[in-house]
Amino acid sequence: MGDILHALPAVTALRAAHPEWFLGWAVEPQWRGLLAAKDAVARGPAMPVADRIHIVPAKQWGRSPLSADTVSDIRRVRRELRESQYDVCVDLQGAVRSAVLGKWAYSPRLIGEAKPREWAAQYLFDERVETQGVHVIEQAVEVANAVAGEQLPLVKPWLPVSGVAERRFGAMAGKLVILNPGAGWGAKRWPAERYGVVARTLAEKGFRVVMNAGPGEEKLAHEVNAASGSVAEVLSPELDELIALTRRACVLIAGDTGPLHLASALGVPVVGIYGPTDPARNGPFGGRFRVLRHPESRRDHSRRAEPEAGLLTISAEDVLAAAEDLLKEAATDGR
Repeated sequence: MGDILHALPAVTALRAAHPEWFLGWAVEPQWRGLLAAKDAVARGPAMPVADRIHIVPAKQWGRSPLSADTVSDIRRVRRELRESQYDVCVDLQGAVRSAVLGKWAYSPRLIGEAKPREWAAQYLFDERVETQGVHVIEQAVEVANAVAGEQLPLVKPWLPVSGVAERRFGAMAGKLVILNPGAGWGAKRWPAERYGVVARTLAEKGFRVVMNAGPGEEKLAHEVNAASGSVAEVLSPELDELIALTRRACVLIAGDTGPLHLASALGVPVVGIYGPTDPARNGPFGGRFRVLRHPESRRDHSRRAEPEAGLLTISAEDVLAAAEDLLKEAATDGR
């Protein structure tokens, strides 16, 4: 989810600068909703960010790589990509898997970063772009510049608008705060009891607190809510619903995880609670935000189960103070 949201500004810039171009996007099925709504309404962008979405269930393939279904589906994707006759493929993820997908399209040019996230991916690229930006969004735009042959601006990404989801959450605007206690792995996960303190305090101040539970995070969300005295609403929204819900929040509080990047992309103020990942590279981008991170925390993507030591130095009071700062700023500007 985060990788797509970090790539979206670059692709939006390409689309806005060259609306006549045909753009395709290869994506895991669960993230298709970030690119297109089933029932898109006119409040969305005038045109989709991608003309064609190629569904690539690579994680599913990994679970049964030798099955007949996997082999058949791989052939389908390769055929789709090749038949689309792309003039250029761009790898904005910097992974070997995404670079291989680019190769499957048999386009004359496959472009990626000179120093991709997975170093081996660079050997699959036909063209390597030396990027200067610190944040991954800036780097993605630099790679897109190589496609456009010009300097593209940093733009707000286009995200789809679902009519059904908008109607469902239409009444939730106002003093709405979203907490997202889950994270990709334990080292990035701030303690549940501290989220509980934050939820309880905000509820006492009159805010409507929603606990977002992503797939597999339902138990954690209920633990946080129990620690808060059950003051929050625990929701497990579909992706189009999460977009609609987040649009209505006055602040979102989370670690380095997809919903935080979604809120940032939508221009919603965010409090980022960071530990082993570097917010300069992967943090909120644009808009209002506060990032809390201990100065001795080091970048480490090891999938450790326990919270990183620096993360544990961040108190509930620190998070509440950051949230209150953002809320005051928004109130001053009349948001």
